[in-house]
Amino acid sequence: METADRPTETLRAFARRLCALPPSCGPVRLVAVDGHAGSGKTTFAGRLAEALGGAPVVHTDDLATHEEPFGWTGRLQEHILTPLSHGTAARYAPYDWVERRFATTPRRLDPAPVILLEGVGAGRRAVRPHLAHLVWMELSDRDAWRRGRQRDGPELSTFWDGWQPSERAHFAADPSRPHAETLIAQREMGYAVLTGPAVTTRIDPWRHPA
Repeated sequence: METADRPTETLRAFARRLCALPPSCGPVRLVAVDGHAGSGKTTFAGRLAEALGGAPVVHTDDLATHEEPFGWTGRLQEHILTPLSHGTAARYAPYDWVERRFATTPRRLDPAPVILLEGVGAGRRAVRPHLAHLVWMELSDRDAWRRGRQRDGPELSTFWDGWQPSERAHFAADPSRPHAETLIAQREMGYAVLTGPAVTTRIDPWRHPA
């Protein structure tokens, strides 16, 4: 897939640009990190959080369940987006994938200048109105799934057999990549920060600073 040329910038520079965006969810700049399973979203979100000075990261895996791998929008809205939009602390019970139930003790999430939402479908249609920025991990589904299978080993091959058609169906109905302002491509030495499809047809604020 072709992308517009753009000079690579460090994560710290990218973090500064994110902090300069206007808040999108109450006082919070909510930034989604989306991409195929196995594309490196969690690792990248962790490194970006460090560059942001310890920004909180919400993982959609904490909101999804075995029965509803993509049915977490309501929980996100009720327990996280609504409180943050009012400038108050959010509280949500993360899902335990071993015990197959939600934790009994909720996790507290205070408003912060930037909060990262990481996971497959984090940039979905229902979430985008609350986002300050949408990041897409630029790796094909085939390569991402192969990497995910290698990471998880044969013990989870049954999970992947069921996951792949579910993910394919989700992105066919509700694609995120066309709405991403930034694409992140992993390189041998760090990451390349590229202009996303959402800004190729209008003036790119990242390339044309005021």
